[in-house]
Amino acid sequence: MKRFNIFYIAAVVLLFGACKKDLSGPSVDDNILNYDIKEIPVTQDYVVGAFYTSFGGWNANIKEVPVVGTYSMPNGVITAGVMGKHIDYAVKAGLNYFAFSFRSPNRDANNYKSDSTLVRAFINANGEGKMKFALTYNFNTNTFGGISATNPIEKDKLRMGQFYEDFHRIIPYLKDPNYMLVDGKPIVYIMNAQTLFSDNNKAIYDSLRGLMKGWGVTPYLVGMQDRWTPPARYELRFKDCVDAIYHQSLSSQINNWDRWYLLPQTIDQNWKYSKDYFEKNFRADYIPNITPAYSWKINTPTSTNPEYPRSDSGALFSKLCNVAKMNASSKTRLIMIDSWNNWVEDMQLEPSASYGELYLNIVRKQFKK
Repeated sequence: MKRFNIFYIAAVVLLFGACKKDLSGPSVDDNILNYDIKEIPVTQDYVVGAFYTSFGGWNANIKEVPVVGTYSMPNGVITAGVMGKHIDYAVKAGLNYFAFSFRSPNRDANNYKSDSTLVRAFINANGEGKMKFALTYNFNTNTFGGISATNPIEKDKLRMGQFYEDFHRIIPYLKDPNYMLVDGKPIVYIMNAQTLFSDNNKAIYDSLRGLMKGWGVTPYLVGMQDRWTPPARYELRFKDCVDAIYHQSLSSQINNWDRWYLLPQTIDQNWKYSKDYFEKNFRADYIPNITPAYSWKINTPTSTNPEYPRSDSGALFSKLCNVAKMNASSKTRLIMIDSWNNWVEDMQLEPSASYGELYLNIVRKQFKK
């Protein structure tokens, strides 16, 4: 009986210990997102570009006012003197270049003319060569409607030819002395590259590179992937096709509160995984793309989605700058900002009457020695 009591007590002690251990469970310290974003010192300048937005007018819900005054660019004709001021402010921020949209002259002729006019305005205002410029080819279903996974571009010889011709038309820009080069190659962004549906994307890009080489240019091609998508989703569209990949800004159009509460950490984890995957599997560099702020309410006043607001210190944007530094390619050190002047979503880096040059100063401090 005595022996039984000893065994019974031992069993109770072991059971209590096991229960106690289970009850303790995981803690907040175990969470993968439980860490601080540290300040990354700049020992070498980063190469920073900003997407330049073309827009028709000012939404009545826009509360911010540009320091240069409200301006317009109907058909690409920007208000006199504004482009020169934009260049001067961008230089203050340490920006290396603006990235301008260009659309297909064959599929979207009016917008192509507007895009060309705006780029020409930059070239004319940049006579002293204060900064560089690059082009972003807007491949989308509006200009190449009907192209899909079941109807690849190769099935339409006319559109296939027009796709190549679009790049032929920009060759003079790519040879401009103030065009942005990466490793000696003109950088060309391809927006919505994940929708370039083809039976063999590598063959498409190989042909494009061959043609461009014949036209005297060896490009550095950068494909865009839509926001918050896993890196393996578009292997057929990117592997052995592009030199680098960037995501649509993860800090814009936030519609998930879980991501919003720890935005810098969730972006950091997404980029770390994506960068590693792209480098190992696609042999492509990664380009972090950050946004100064974002508001749903300008276009949708009743929106209940999370806002990414500005602050007196710009603290959240500063954290995102550090996340970008942590995930930039060690080879190219490229970083993008979306955008320079997208006022219709409050994404602009451009100075405003309310926050002045705060965001320009943050960019220079975060990315330049």
